[in-house]
Amino acid sequence: MWRIANVLIGSILLLALLVILLGRSTDPFRQSGDLQSDQLAAAESPLMIFCAASNRAVMEKVISDYAAEYGRQVDVQYGPSQTLLSQMELSDVGDLYLPADDSFLLMAREKELVAEILPIAKMQGVIAVKKGNPKAIFDFEDLLRDEIRLVQADPDAAAIGKVVRKVLQQSGTWESLKSATTVFRTTVNEAANDVVVGGADAAIVYDAVLHTYPDLEFVEIDELIPTLSQISVGVIRSTKQPADALHFARFLSAADRGLKRYAEYGFRVAGGDQWSDVPQLRLFAGSMLRPAIEDTIAAFEKREGVVIDTVYNGCGILVAQMKSGQVPDAYFACDKEFMEQVPELFPTPIDVSQNELVIAVQKGNPHQIATLSDLTKKGLRVGVGHEKQCAMGWLTQNTFREGGIQQEVMENVTVQSPTGDMLVNQMRSGALDAAVVYLSNTAGSGDVLDAVRIQGLECSVAVQPYAVSPHSENGQTASRLFEQICKAESKEAFTAEGFGWVQVTDTEKND
Repeated sequence: MWRIANVLIGSILLLALLVILLGRSTDPFRQSGDLQSDQLAAAESPLMIFCAASNRAVMEKVISDYAAEYGRQVDVQYGPSQTLLSQMELSDVGDLYLPADDSFLLMAREKELVAEILPIAKMQGVIAVKKGNPKAIFDFEDLLRDEIRLVQADPDAAAIGKVVRKVLQQSGTWESLKSATTVFRTTVNEAANDVVVGGADAAIVYDAVLHTYPDLEFVEIDELIPTLSQISVGVIRSTKQPADALHFARFLSAADRGLKRYAEYGFRVAGGDQWSDVPQLRLFAGSMLRPAIEDTIAAFEKREGVVIDTVYNGCGILVAQMKSGQVPDAYFACDKEFMEQVPELFPTPIDVSQNELVIAVQKGNPHQIATLSDLTKKGLRVGVGHEKQCAMGWLTQNTFREGGIQQEVMENVTVQSPTGDMLVNQMRSGALDAAVVYLSNTAGSGDVLDAVRIQGLECSVAVQPYAVSPHSENGQTASRLFEQICKAESKEAFTAEGFGWVQVTDTEKND
């Protein structure tokens, strides 16, 4: 009987364990085709965020909103920004870091402690006083009066203290204010509390901090105008759950989620993506960029938990689509010319890479083609890009004109294609004797093709710019994709495909 009972109990426990295991997911974005909100609630570990004390009230409200919407626990360690940075560095734990000023995130990035950085809001340094301003403190000189008890946050620990010291040192007024300061507190909240309880007459704090202090008001002075601080959240590089961390970071920085709370709590907000559990981003990219960026895009999708609909085509075709109303979130053009055709859609492009035209010939160069003029040889079958459909075709015609051989070469042109890859395929099949393509188009065909460089004509080089639409609802996400494309690992992919590099990577900046 006992054996039967033990077997039954063991079977029940095993069944229960299987149910639990089947119902759990340690990575809510493990299955790219099934990115569901309820998977977040099934994750094993709570998220951990190191958060500046100045953001405590609003952060607790956002965390409450997030838990209500997704059932996910977020644990917080509050404190001074510098102290939190030191804790994060020494402990090697946590998922997110939110200091009260971006300067701490820049330090964290230099130490390679954070990866992505998402902007949230701004705070202004002001003077906190009791309601009605009983001590009549209206300007900087009033803070220096003998009877005024002034409190500040520690410049070596808290963001507001650090920013105030830096600004006033530049104006030459820091030492006088430092001498007039009664005491330095560890956090900005402690400095505000001193004024509340009557331990001080004034404190230098961030304006947003006073939202939860109904007995206080603030005074703005000219000397503190430069202390405007940008608040952003950084994803800790060593996080074991990057997609989860980015999900909360996106929620925190979304215009219709976290930023609404920040505005309610007196912070200065602007921008921000519209919230989506799984954002869908649309990218238009020139066909020749595909081999250089497709792995980066796939990695970005997995890490961020987003879906990117990438449309590859000749840039002339893409421009025509955009002018007909199909505007993507971001556009990565094959050449500046095709970015400049849509300036109203993408006003602030940034150059990323460059690619040069070459003459693709059969292995061993049987027709002895060494220069552009050799393409005029009688009976030669030449392929070029279509001038209206792709940047490559436009650039090719410019190069022919510059070389003074356009009419003669075009008499030998038997194929005009919207992409270089199509021309390379026809070269591989033997349908063409030569084709003017990008160097990157020939990167995977070295076994059957040679590339002859075009000498002496600068117009044969194309520059590839990237731009984000100012009207995109996913502008911040599209900008992070750009940052990923500019990383050192992405540069390696570009150079391996025959591209030159224009952008400066994070590694090169640090060097």
